[in-house]
Amino acid sequence: MVSETYQSKNVCVIGAGPSGLVAARELRKEGHRVVVLEQNHDVGGQWLYDPNVEGEDPLGRTPSLKVHSSLYTSLRLISPREIMGFTDFPFSVKKGRDMRRFPGHRELLLYLKDFCDWFGLRDLIRFNTRVAYVGMLDYYATSTDDVVGCKDLKWVVRSVEKKTQIVMEEVFDAVIVATGHYSQPRLPSIKGMDAWKRKQMHSHIYRVPEPFADEVVVVVGTSLSGQDISMELVEVAKAVYLSGKSLDISEGLSKVISKHENLHLLPQIDCLQEDGKVLFVDGSWVIADTIMYCTGYSYTFPFLDTKGIVAVDDDRVGPLYEHTFPPSLAPSLSFIGIPRKIIGFPFFESQAKWIAQLLSGKRTLPSRDDMMQSIKELYHSRDVAGIPKHNTHDIAEFEYCDRYGDHIGFPHLEEWRKELCLSALRNADTDLETYRDSWDDHELLQEALQSPHFTQHGAQDFPL
Repeated sequence: MVSETYQSKNVCVIGAGPSGLVAARELRKEGHRVVVLEQNHDVGGQWLYDPNVEGEDPLGRTPSLKVHSSLYTSLRLISPREIMGFTDFPFSVKKGRDMRRFPGHRELLLYLKDFCDWFGLRDLIRFNTRVAYVGMLDYYATSTDDVVGCKDLKWVVRSVEKKTQIVMEEVFDAVIVATGHYSQPRLPSIKGMDAWKRKQMHSHIYRVPEPFADEVVVVVGTSLSGQDISMELVEVAKAVYLSGKSLDISEGLSKVISKHENLHLLPQIDCLQEDGKVLFVDGSWVIADTIMYCTGYSYTFPFLDTKGIVAVDDDRVGPLYEHTFPPSLAPSLSFIGIPRKIIGFPFFESQAKWIAQLLSGKRTLPSRDDMMQSIKELYHSRDVAGIPKHNTHDIAEFEYCDRYGDHIGFPHLEEWRKELCLSALRNADTDLETYRDSWDDHELLQEALQSPHFTQHGAQDFPL
């Protein structure tokens, strides 16, 4: 029961992936009325695997993509399941399902479906509904920094039901953007890229290795997806050339390359030639059939019109206080799931709780000036540290997540959760091919399984 002193708001959540689902739960718990708009036929967001990529632009250069998920068939989690669950809903092993510590992507989708059903969230979600426009109702401002009547700001949301093409326009007190950031391909700029006649694609539409049988493939990018996909392609391709900004690679990747005669490490591409030649900055070259860009993703919100108040500049979404709130529009507009390089689900949960409590009036944000000052300090500290603008939202710091939680008294990450995360990273660094199935953190694992996170519910509470 929400106290009468608190306000109940009409809130629209965009996206029914992990961040959208936990947002819906926290909003309802705080007494708000919630509608979740989801463009796909089910929950899961990025974790709802979509094998049908034929109609997608291979480089993702179209304004709106048909395919949201970037999962490939064989993808397995890079983090152990024990660390991934929401605080009150552990990602437990279920009989008859994928019981591995680093399961395939479908197991995480099933976990999200379990979460959705356990907390009765499905009735809040409108599926097959694409958001076409979100904008301020009766907007007027004296400048881009000063929205008049911010406290009473309402939002117009226009959505399209995909099957019938029926357009619906509604007004909400608040909008939470929870659309993820692993869908819009981020591409490098390479001389000759537009004139190159052979196959070029972003890993966004990679699903299985078989179409690349007996091909010479250049994989651009040595991050996790580039490594993973290269290890899969090397089993069917004639040759795989992994091109990276740096030749300083992990011990694990080095072991994989030395094991396969047809897997080679090369520096950055210098240019592409129309005859299929790929030239590298060290003067070497190959004739390739396919270039696959494993070069990451960009933030994009094509539906959102804030009159320029919130913008994406080289993958810096801003200005956002604590990566969540635009100072002049908060708390009526907020974003969940912008930060990268974090233990995601608990962090999304802390974001959702904070937003829900701000909307009810239980908590308040600092002044607009103080929030802007905090953002300026963040940008300055990143500049001084030499961190590129496009890495603004890369956190890679447990302490930040704990400090964030302190705003609402959210529990700090357990030590075992932090240590299991670091242990997996270390193992991947030294044994890239085997770390998901061979590990040495048994004591930590036992500590995790005996912690309140896993024992808070009796086994009978969760359907096996």
